[in-house]
Amino acid sequence: MLHLRLIVPADRTDTAVDLIERTVGTTHLVVLRGAARDPAGDVVLCDVAREAGQELIRALRELKIDQDGSIAVENIDLSLSNRATAAEEEAPGEGADAVIWEQLTDATHEESTLTITYSAFMILATMIAACGVVLDNAILIVGAMAVGPEFGPLAGICTGIVRRSPRLLLRSLIALLVGFAAAIVATTLFSLLMDGLDLFSVDQLDGKRPNTSFIWQPDPFSFVVALLAGAAGTLSLTSTKSGALIGVAISVTTVPAAANAAVALSYGQYGQMWGSVEQLLLNLLGIVLAGTLTLYGQVLLWRTHRGRWTRKRRKNAAA
Repeated sequence: MLHLRLIVPADRTDTAVDLIERTVGTTHLVVLRGAARDPAGDVVLCDVAREAGQELIRALRELKIDQDGSIAVENIDLSLSNRATAAEEEAPGEGADAVIWEQLTDATHEESTLTITYSAFMILATMIAACGVVLDNAILIVGAMAVGPEFGPLAGICTGIVRRSPRLLLRSLIALLVGFAAAIVATTLFSLLMDGLDLFSVDQLDGKRPNTSFIWQPDPFSFVVALLAGAAGTLSLTSTKSGALIGVAISVTTVPAAANAAVALSYGQYGQMWGSVEQLLLNLLGIVLAGTLTLYGQVLLWRTHRGRWTRKRRKNAAA
């Protein structure tokens, strides 16, 4: 269930309330006349089944409530109410399959913005991965994957393409490209420092690395893994499932490749460097492709399911 808190201009309150009452899957409607002060208006509260949320939010935005008032949406973790259960049963489909596009856009906007914190996480993750590459240590690679924040911009690119939002797309591309560029430069300097301290050596990089040699040797499986990771990450985000483990799966093909490229660059091992860059670009492409197709697939699936539900409802009403 979703909880909606609206600040509605007084002249549109009755229309908004009527809209909420007519939307299948809504319940717990509360109207507080004149309660809002900034902006001035009426406060309207309601709960709506997730699968009916997108339709209601879109209709409320058509009333320009988001421009002249406010629309706040929260996920309800627990709702002990027979009416809420009935509302979810009345709504079409399943909540996990529904995409709340405004919620998705807002989430990707926040996570795909180039900030100092985002850049710091990218640099630190790549440095940790560099240690894992040189030591051929899978534990350090997993640690780097857990720290890497690049899933946000990747999801933002996919969402920007599907939603036809050039601003979100550009912002995500800048965060992704600048983040990786800064991480590679910083990790190259870090590798030179570690070499000066006799903690890294070219022999370690060139030696047998059974746990990490795949990072700079792209093959068809690299692209397959990227496609699977992109689809899994997108489904995790749109269904509001925990994205922590999905972020690890995404990072396995990106942050370590950037780290290997940086270390190889510091030693002038250009073969490994270009192999790592190829791995990185190949997997970024696969993740974006799979994520975008997954979002388009969800749009098509939901429209088809919604159409069937509407036709069935009309048929039952006619009978």
